[in-house]
Amino acid sequence: MQFGIFTVSDITTDPTDNSTPTEGERIKAIVTIAKKAEEVGLDVFALGEHHNPPFVSSSPTTTLAYIAAQTEKLIMSTSIAHITTNDPVKLAEDYAMLQHLADGRVDLMLGRGNQGNVYPWFGKDVRDGIELAIENYALLHRLWTEDFVDWKGKFRTPLQGFQSTPRPLDGVAPFVWHGSIRSPEIAEQAAYYGDGFFANNIFWPKEHYMRLIGYYRQRFEHYGHGTAEQAIVGLGGQAFMRKNSQDAVAEFRPYFDNAPVYGHGPTMEDFTEQTPLAVGSPQEVIDKYAAMREYFGDYQRQLFLMDHAGLPLKTVLEQLDILGEEVVPVLRKEFATNRPESVPDAPTHASRVAARDAAELAVVK
Repeated sequence: MQFGIFTVSDITTDPTDNSTPTEGERIKAIVTIAKKAEEVGLDVFALGEHHNPPFVSSSPTTTLAYIAAQTEKLIMSTSIAHITTNDPVKLAEDYAMLQHLADGRVDLMLGRGNQGNVYPWFGKDVRDGIELAIENYALLHRLWTEDFVDWKGKFRTPLQGFQSTPRPLDGVAPFVWHGSIRSPEIAEQAAYYGDGFFANNIFWPKEHYMRLIGYYRQRFEHYGHGTAEQAIVGLGGQAFMRKNSQDAVAEFRPYFDNAPVYGHGPTMEDFTEQTPLAVGSPQEVIDKYAAMREYFGDYQRQLFLMDHAGLPLKTVLEQLDILGEEVVPVLRKEFATNRPESVPDAPTHASRVAARDAAELAVVK
């Protein structure tokens, strides 16, 4: 089971003192947060891609490469990279390059993005979002698995005998998670390729995601990649903790109430009841997330959003201390208990290379 954090890179005014970080301060804070994640024993740091304020992460590969150079074990990921508005040729090149620089500590979460106004900026139509996601990934997959590609599709110019460079490290492409909040078509796509499915279930009640993940598991088995319980699932999450629950609630409330993502909507109490948001003591967070597999089955990756809504860097680093030292060690034990041996671990570059080599050896024999 992998645990980590993801950031959407928002620049939000702190409602308690009206301070707002500069773009440079927020970018440097993201690097500091990623390094802290490794220090406290987390496995994954994932960075979103955005091209409009109040977000600042327009170039995930640049940032992730910089972080990879300053860490040793942390897996670099996206949350998400836009499969719709990016050229799949450039995605193939950029993330293979990052994979080499990070010695394989890279995977890729792809998605459509949650803001339609981005599409025309890159010459696309939001009404083509699903079609773009399906066609562009079909090309990306081929660019990573075939040395030379002939291609003709609807949304980009044709390719003839094209080879993307560099080739994936050790001949094994970064593992791909298909991220979605609401789209069964994306769950179908993930199942078809035998890729991972990441349900960023931070906004809606669990019943919606139970159906979506259940559908992905069913289709994963249908396509012959393994049993439904062997499908590769990741979940999003949110938490804010203090030793005493009352202190956590009092401290986080102004940030929740003013957050551009969910402020001015449901109350914090309603939101914590209906979504994975947990505001309270470390034990309350443990209890809430230990129960996740009752709804979604055994899964492979849990990411938490910890640095949004204007929270000061000092507070975020304190939260990571609590997460890494008090919460995640307990959750690792909880998720390992009674976990069927048939359920795979989250894929890593090393495990995928080993699986490839074993399969090739079996063919030879």
